[in-house]
Amino acid sequence: MSVLTSPGQQAVTGQEALADPGTHAAPPGGRRRRRTPERGQGVSATRKQQTRAAWVFLALPGALFLLFTALPVVVAAVVSLSDYAVIGKLDWVGFENYTNIVTDPFFWIALRNTVYYTVLYVPLGLVIALATALLLNRSGRAVRIFRTLFYIPVVSSTVATATVWYWVLNPQHGLLNAALGWFGIDGPAWLYDSHWAMFAIVLMSVWAGFGGNMMIFLGGLQGVSPDLREAARLDGANAWQVFRYVVLPGIRRTTFLVSTLLIINAFQVFDQAYVLTKGGPGNSTVTIVYYIYDRGFGSLQMGYASALSFILFVIILAFSLANARLTNRDTER
Repeated sequence: MSVLTSPGQQAVTGQEALADPGTHAAPPGGRRRRRTPERGQGVSATRKQQTRAAWVFLALPGALFLLFTALPVVVAAVVSLSDYAVIGKLDWVGFENYTNIVTDPFFWIALRNTVYYTVLYVPLGLVIALATALLLNRSGRAVRIFRTLFYIPVVSSTVATATVWYWVLNPQHGLLNAALGWFGIDGPAWLYDSHWAMFAIVLMSVWAGFGGNMMIFLGGLQGVSPDLREAARLDGANAWQVFRYVVLPGIRRTTFLVSTLLIINAFQVFDQAYVLTKGGPGNSTVTIVYYIYDRGFGSLQMGYASALSFILFVIILAFSLANARLTNRDTER
């Protein structure tokens, strides 16, 4: 059965179609269809808006990075090639500052002390932070309280922390020697003995910084599936085997992050040595950053201090790359 339309009705239909370009003329008895926009047009406009918004949000951080990071690095690179004493004119000396570092005995003393500090600080900080995270990787009000207490030293100022430890390490009335005396041990003169001064700084640094690394490890431990641990226990694995074959592989990337941060912090140690020992006794706690500070602000040798800074950057980069290579090799195994 067909439906007949009059010429007038057809004319009206044609006028309506011309008046509304977004509609298609339907066959007799049919319904008009609305013209839909092209599929790519809306997506492209949204993407452009998101791109513009991203550049707006990145503009301020980018400007701050260029002003306070990139520009100082460029200026330091220029100054490292000169003999600049702040109050005088800048004299170009080329790579003379870098060649003088090789024959500088105090630089090698500072490097030796810094490496010694790193060898002690990195393993201790890693083990203590991981052990604490394993103990606090559970729920409960007491656990939250301990997490907060362990994290407080991280947000405390280095001067306040050093003042507390200066009292703890006092050879006559210090808390640490008093505790050792309970077990019949005669404690050393920590900060006044060249054999123990750096170890005392390591103790303070580990105590002051392990809370932040503990929080990073907690995030990594919570990413390890409990089902894997339960499956290992059902297969007869003990606690050590679960930790070694399930937990450690699950937090390998977290361990790499924490160890890299510890290495960087170790080579940049300055505050502890400056506040507690002033580099003594007998230059036993002079670190590279402390030596850079002494050359730059003590002797006003800004060019030489800048060259030392770039040497320190190369050393940190080399140790970080070596750590990454070792971690990747363990992952492949």
